[in-house]
Amino acid sequence: MKNILRIAASLAFAAASISASAQAIQQDSTVKPTLDTARYDSLMISLANGDKTGKWPVKNTPYPKAGAILPFYRVVAYYGNMYSKNMGVLGEYEPTLMRSKLTAEIKNWEAADPSTPVKPALHYICVTAQADAGRNGLHSLRMPFSQIDKVIEMARPINALIFLDIQVGHSTVETELPLLEKYLKMPNVHFGIDPEFSMKEGSVPGKRIGTFDAKDINYVSNYLSSLCKKYNLPPKIFVVHRFTKRMVTNYQDIKLNSNVQFVMDMDGWGGPELKKGTYKYFVAGEPVQFTGFKLFYKNDIKNAPKRMMTPKEVLNLKPAPIYIQYQ
Repeated sequence: MKNILRIAASLAFAAASISASAQAIQQDSTVKPTLDTARYDSLMISLANGDKTGKWPVKNTPYPKAGAILPFYRVVAYYGNMYSKNMGVLGEYEPTLMRSKLTAEIKNWEAADPSTPVKPALHYICVTAQADAGRNGLHSLRMPFSQIDKVIEMARPINALIFLDIQVGHSTVETELPLLEKYLKMPNVHFGIDPEFSMKEGSVPGKRIGTFDAKDINYVSNYLSSLCKKYNLPPKIFVVHRFTKRMVTNYQDIKLNSNVQFVMDMDGWGGPELKKGTYKYFVAGEPVQFTGFKLFYKNDIKNAPKRMMTPKEVLNLKPAPIYIQYQ
């Protein structure tokens, strides 16, 4: 009888232990991930690269929610459109070769900065500005969803991020952005806008350089943030291209939030000194949060000294760009 009682007691104790363990596991699964703020601050100081202007790192910016990509990783992206070999390297080569070239570039960046891991990305222009007004009169053409689906499939073999970029022409971000919600609710899909082709004054895209205001940018940030809340997503990266002052007006009124990581991307082409100057005055000189830098395989080598900047040269900029794009 005593042995039976002992066995029963042992079984009861084991059951209680299993129940406690299950409860602990359940409790652990509900614990929300947290951001390593000390490491974040350290990386932001490192990106400032010894900047002496006092502008970098940008002060009083919100910490991102957990799961943020920047500044823990550098993003290296291939840019383009599947219907045009002239709009960027993404559409110039068949997928296997394109991925191979992107992987090779990633290795170059990892070698130049071994302390920062790199995430590959495909930056796809899903709304393209047009010289022709088209049926809707908006001087812009939306790519079919089947093409966006192809880009997402192309990204899978290398686990690349996807950026959907819009050139609104005579349309607006308020019109175009909501149409992409089915993709932007995916955790690995991010967003970009190109002020060059936002023709607020009504001219034909390509005839002059367009513009976006802080109000347009804030609309996008708020929309992306709402998606993060609605679908419980990690922070979105939001890229704005720039190479003139007028392309982004009232930059000081751009509002940041913890669900969106803002990148001002230097989009100008030319020789190293010209690109450095553009970056200094229109990106580094008007700080928002993070910076990006575009490299052109063809346009950067048109004029003397006929060479592209190296990763090391780009990383020597103050601040160091955390988003790199190849066209």
